Amino acid sequence: MTHLTADSMAELFSGAVTLAKSGERVSPRGMATREVRDVHMLLTQPRARLLYAPPTRILNPAFAVAETVWHLSGSDAAWIFDYNTRLRQYADDGVLRGAYGPRMRNWAGKVDQLDRVVETLKEDPDSRRALIQLYDPAQDAAGHKDVPCTLGFRFHLRNGRLHMATTMRGQDVWIGMPYDVFFYTVLHELVAGWLDAELGEFHLYVGSLHMYENHLAQADQLTSLAASPLMPDLTTPWRGFDGLLGQVAARDLTGHPGWDTMARTLRSYRLWKDSRREQAWRVADGIDGPLGQALTAWYGELHRRAESSATPATTGAR
Repeated sequence: MTHLTADSMAELFSGAVTLAKSGERVSPRGMATREVRDVHMLLTQPRARLLYAPPTRILNPAFAVAETVWHLSGSDAAWIFDYNTRLRQYADDGVLRGAYGPRMRNWAGKVDQLDRVVETLKEDPDSRRALIQLYDPAQDAAGHKDVPCTLGFRFHLRNGRLHMATTMRGQDVWIGMPYDVFFYTVLHELVAGWLDAELGEFHLYVGSLHMYENHLAQADQLTSLAASPLMPDLTTPWRGFDGLLGQVAARDLTGHPGWDTMARTLRSYRLWKDSRREQAWRVADGIDGPLGQALTAWYGELHRRAESSATPATTGAR
């Protein structure tokens, strides 16, 4: 097993990219890929979760926020497509059948696994049974397009610190990893808060760490990255948590500084999608910390793409 250790997402991403580029050539589903098998990644500061790596890799932080809220709320609703239209290609009849949320919060229509993890560790802090299972053979062998890459989560409360481990069958470094780690570490932070525990180490175990060859040229341009700063605190009581998520999804302020930053990010992006670009910029400029910086960079990237794709006829039209 190959091991990578990092203090922030920037360092972890850079190391994973370098590793994946050196991987073996394989072609699952006919797609040329570089792959390294059996990789363990350790992030020592889970709140240093947001990758900021312009101009080579620019994230849409609104999607990172939206996907996190979508998962945590137990949803498979189509509103997630407003933040990432490419997800539609993986939907069956308009639904992403592999959505994590329903499996995590309402497994088989019966079990809120997130609630059960918290209760398990409150009842027995040394328990080894604090698990969330996502992969479901009964559903995922059926042939739908969206099959979870994430198999599940494990939580261990030791000496007052909560450690979390995520196991994945496969991890696409260039596209998926920055968004996945954002969600995983928010979940980690929340559970630690509900247990009144310190935030421990985050571990990511990947069966196939890979990069598609059409991303190699971009990856070659990645230079040294500054360490990712810590995100604002997101700990919040379990009671009322689902209501808070509903407010954030609706882009409403909650009174919680960290979650209000998330809500403002979604609000700004909704303005951008509604072609109210000046207002979107103004809201983004007012978002403190890493999310505001990342959102401003994303709008710059969208503007650059629009200009580069414009034809002479389009640019000269009145």
